[in-house]
Amino acid sequence: MLLAASDRSNFVDIDVPIGAWIGLLVLIAALLAVDLYRHRDAHAPSPKEALLESIFWVMCGLAFSLVIAFMFGGAAFGEYISGYLIEKSLSIDNVFVWSMLFATLSIPLKYQHRVLFWGIFGALALRAVFIVLGSALISQFWWLLLVFGAFLVYTGAKIIRHRDDEGEKESTRGLGLLRRVMPVSDKLDGQKFFTVLNGKRAATPLLAALVVIEVTDVIFAVDSVPAILAVSNESFIVFASNAFAILGLRAMYFLLANAKDRFHYLAHALGGILIFVGLKMGISHWYHMNTYVSLGIIVAMISGAIALSILRTKRLGLPDAAHK
Repeated sequence: MLLAASDRSNFVDIDVPIGAWIGLLVLIAALLAVDLYRHRDAHAPSPKEALLESIFWVMCGLAFSLVIAFMFGGAAFGEYISGYLIEKSLSIDNVFVWSMLFATLSIPLKYQHRVLFWGIFGALALRAVFIVLGSALISQFWWLLLVFGAFLVYTGAKIIRHRDDEGEKESTRGLGLLRRVMPVSDKLDGQKFFTVLNGKRAATPLLAALVVIEVTDVIFAVDSVPAILAVSNESFIVFASNAFAILGLRAMYFLLANAKDRFHYLAHALGGILIFVGLKMGISHWYHMNTYVSLGIIVAMISGAIALSILRTKRLGLPDAAHK
C-alpha cells in the first residue's frame, strides 16, 4: 500500500471529511443492528436464506463502491473494489476454518450465527486497529513494504499447501486462553455466553467458540490487512472495503461451510493472490502496478480456481453443498 512520500501520488490521495467517517460507522452499526434483530431467535439458516443474505451483503458492498465513486472519483472506486475483492476472497479461508472450529467445539448450527455476529463485531474493531497502525508504520518506514511483502509471499505459499487440520491449533490456543480467566462448562445453556457451574460463573461453549473466532481473526488479519494495504493508500477506503467484506462473512459461512470439497482449487487461488500482492507490495516503492491491472489478475485467479473446481467436482461426481 503506502509508499514513501515521493511515491504517494501512485495511489489516490483524498480528503475524507469527518462526516464521511461518521456516516460509514453509523451505516455499519445500522446494518449490524438489523442483522441482529433478524436473527434474534436461534435457528439454523436454510440454504436459500443463506444465499439471499449473501446476495444482500454483496449488494451492500457494491452499492457503497458507488458512494466512493461519487464522492472521490474513479481511481478511489478502483482501489475500493480491489480491496473488497481481496478481503472477500481471503475470507473464504476463514469460512472453512470456522466450520472446523464449530465441529471441534460441537456448537449446534442454530447457535452459530450468534457466535459469528459478535465475532464479526470484534473483527471490525481489530481490523480498524490493524489498519491505522499499518498505515502509520508504512508511511514512516517505507522499507516495511519489503517486510510485509515477504510475509505475504510466505503466507501465500503456506496457504497453497493448506493443511487438513488447519484451525485445530487456534482452537487449542483460544480455549487455553479462556480457561486461564474463568471456568469453561462443557454444556450449552441456550444462547447464553455465561452460565453457573458448581455455584460459580462460568463460560459456555459459545463463549469459548467466540474467543477462538477472535484468536483466529487476529491471525487472518495479519495476512489480509497488509494485502489490502498493497492496493490502497487511504485508511477510509481500506477500512470501508474491509468492513463490507467482513459484514457478509456470516451468510457466506452458512452458504459455503460444507462445500470445501467442491472448491478444491480455491486455496491455491487464495495463496496465489497473497503471493501476487506480496510481490506487488515489495516492489511498490520503485514500481506501481495499475490498480485495474491488479484487479484483473485477482479476478482471473479466483474465476479460474472456481471453474477448475467445478470441473473437478463434476469429474469426481462429488455431491453439491445442499446434499452434504
